[in-house]
Amino acid sequence: MKALIAALQFLTVLPLPVPANWSIGERELRRSVLFFPVVGLLMGAAVAALDLGLTRALPAAPAAVLVVLALLLFSGGLHMDGLADTADGFLSSRPRERILEIMKDSRSGPMAIAVVTCVLALKMAVVASLPEAGRWQALVLMVLAGRCVLVVQMNALPYARPDGGLASVFRKDKTGPRRGIESVWACVVLGLAAWLLLALPGLVAAGAVVLTILLFCLHSYRKIGGFTGDTLGAGCEISEAAAGLCVVAWTHAGGAL
Repeated sequence: MKALIAALQFLTVLPLPVPANWSIGERELRRSVLFFPVVGLLMGAAVAALDLGLTRALPAAPAAVLVVLALLLFSGGLHMDGLADTADGFLSSRPRERILEIMKDSRSGPMAIAVVTCVLALKMAVVASLPEAGRWQALVLMVLAGRCVLVVQMNALPYARPDGGLASVFRKDKTGPRRGIESVWACVVLGLAAWLLLALPGLVAAGAVVLTILLFCLHSYRKIGGFTGDTLGAGCEISEAAAGLCVVAWTHAGGAL
């Protein structure tokens, strides 16, 4: 139970009532990784419920904007901030040490603003383009995909900062087999949920998400030698957009959900 609460606290800004005698520290955070997909399902269900209400009161475009903003608020902008810092660093064409310094700077440069704007616009356009049939299922899949890839990234790559950081706690005391189990678990949950939600289109979207995040992991390794908290957030945002884009592309090509 502590691990689930730790996952909710790390991935959302929900005010959770925690007993006074509970101590949630690094041990609980490391164990919380297995619950990231569970949190993704819960968040996805909440976003889908919100969308159901909004689409009954508003046209598709403004409803999509509010859904994406709500998802942003759920996480307190944590993942989008990571995307901004990653964009500033990775697109700076600097050596590894300088990239890590740029990513640590809280100020956002032009690359961060451009990338965040494009990703937000893409996600809003994708949500607005989702058909009524399969709409809530696609939203759940998008949110779930973003949380599952967090597990894959932190287990596929070493931590990039030699001086440590917040996200380094997720790699402490983990052997190879345990990392593999966590990654397999996240991929199994993603694949099973994708099939139950959208059948073949869902599996195609899940496969595209996994391929996208593996390519992003490879790029991160080449750029900075591993992952940081910022690249975890960037991967989450990219994967949400990729999952939704695949579903929209499927329906645009004439496929049914």
